[in-house]
Amino acid sequence: MKKIILSVAFGIITQVSFSQSTFTLSSQNLGGQATLTEEFNGFGCVGKNESPQLTWKNAPAGTQSFAVTMYDPDAPTGSGWWHWVMFDIPSDINELVSNAGNVSANLAPKNAIQSITNYGAKGYGGPCPPEGHGLHKYVITVYALKTAKLGLDENTNPAIVGYYLWSNTIAKASIITYYQREKK
Repeated sequence: MKKIILSVAFGIITQVSFSQSTFTLSSQNLGGQATLTEEFNGFGCVGKNESPQLTWKNAPAGTQSFAVTMYDPDAPTGSGWWHWVMFDIPSDINELVSNAGNVSANLAPKNAIQSITNYGAKGYGGPCPPEGHGLHKYVITVYALKTAKLGLDENTNPAIVGYYLWSNTIAKASIITYYQREKK
């Protein structure tokens, strides 16, 4: 009888633990492999340079704003490559539409800041790994932040933004996509 009660109690605890909602990030148009739609247009790449649609849910209590980054740890630079840095996204926003990373398209949430990337430009800069360098991993992360504003501007470099994100993050969620360019 004790074993049955213990098993039932464990089952209830397990069900409650696994049914809790977690902070998650997803995309309706980005899969496991990036495409020419996301690829950068420049540096030898000829893509459309459109940022993917992103949706996040179940932000933790206390979230006052969000930030989104895209990072390639496989870039042959010694420090990776920052492809997208957006912050001060209001806490009532839970989606970025496709191409929101295009600063001239004005599709990003009002008052969100898109700072410079390692391309030296503001907004989204898609994958563009060197030809024949193999698959590169692109980590897209949404950060739930404990502050409404980071106090930074559009000219802040990715390392400084990262430092402020690190000190203000409550939770984060990521998706990963891969991309490579074959040697011609």
